[in-house]
Amino acid sequence: MKERILKLIKNDTILFVSGILAIVSCFFVFPDKEYIGYINFRVMAILFSLMLVVGALIRIGTFDYLTEKLLGKIRSEKYVSLLLVVLSFFMSMLLTNDVTLVTLVPFAVNVLKAYRDRRRTMFTLILMTVAANLGSMLTPIGNPQNLYLYTKYHIKLGSFIMLMLPYSAVSLLLLIISVFILNKTDKTLDTAVTKKVPAPKPVQLGIYSVLFIICLLTVSGVLNFLIMLGIIVIAVLIIDRGAFKNVDYGLLLTFLFFFILIGNLGRISIVHDTLSIIIEKNVQLTAILASQIISNVPAAMLLSAFTDKGEALVVGTNLGGLGTLIASMASLITYKFYNKIKKEGEHYLLSFTIINIIFLIILFGLSLAIH
Repeated sequence: MKERILKLIKNDTILFVSGILAIVSCFFVFPDKEYIGYINFRVMAILFSLMLVVGALIRIGTFDYLTEKLLGKIRSEKYVSLLLVVLSFFMSMLLTNDVTLVTLVPFAVNVLKAYRDRRRTMFTLILMTVAANLGSMLTPIGNPQNLYLYTKYHIKLGSFIMLMLPYSAVSLLLLIISVFILNKTDKTLDTAVTKKVPAPKPVQLGIYSVLFIICLLTVSGVLNFLIMLGIIVIAVLIIDRGAFKNVDYGLLLTFLFFFILIGNLGRISIVHDTLSIIIEKNVQLTAILASQIISNVPAAMLLSAFTDKGEALVVGTNLGGLGTLIASMASLITYKFYNKIKKEGEHYLLSFTIINIIFLIILFGLSLAIH
């Protein structure tokens, strides 16, 4: 029993820590009717609905089929790596960074086995992770902290995209250059794909695509989140109840704990005033540094309670996903997959950190030039 508890804590440390902090904060601000106002139900509903619909799309093989079709005719080792990285970048804009990596990394590992090049496999997986973290920053639904900040600060969709567009454009260019630098040699095989993936059923694909559009309409403010939630839950219950297993309930619970913690901290005057003074000196840099320690989703939620500079926080927490392995929790997904096939985790960590820091320095320099 003790081992199972320790394993659960290790697998979701952020959830455990946020829960403890939320409980401790309740001793300083005793639970009352204001607690219900802490929770942003719109964010929770949209996040849940997106995870449910994307999970359903994954279950019918949508993205495996797409990837297989794109890679099916590519023979060059270098261009296979490039396509996997570019796919990670663009898919993360709509699927979130963690879902993109959960979907693509196993497929990439299978494809890259054909080339039997450990170094190329490692660098491709690292760049796919960086690509997912950077591609996801362009849209409000690209990652959880974007959805939260987009909603909290009432940022318009067009303004959000224009804010992050320079960083996304430079990131894509850097990723393409990095693929060619880290893939100096090339090899050709008959095919990169080792197995065929069946096409998703058209009717299911059509229904889930409509449900995904409904989510987007809610994010853009066209549709009420309660209407969206009702439509999606009922539709998925009818079509595929198993999709509910794909929802990351730990992430939703983490959000709930942070809503409680942030709400309570905001009502403790000395804490609120002190942190506000510290953060306001440089919101962007504070967000980047905080992300290195507690990851960018908790950093976004925590810091948002002490500043009204929403755009600076969006940029800071997105760039903050670069750096350490835990700066973005999505990065741990690739690391775990890599460790299953290779025993050189230390070498991966060193390469991952160096590449991430280089990207972070360049993009932070860009932010200074823009602002």
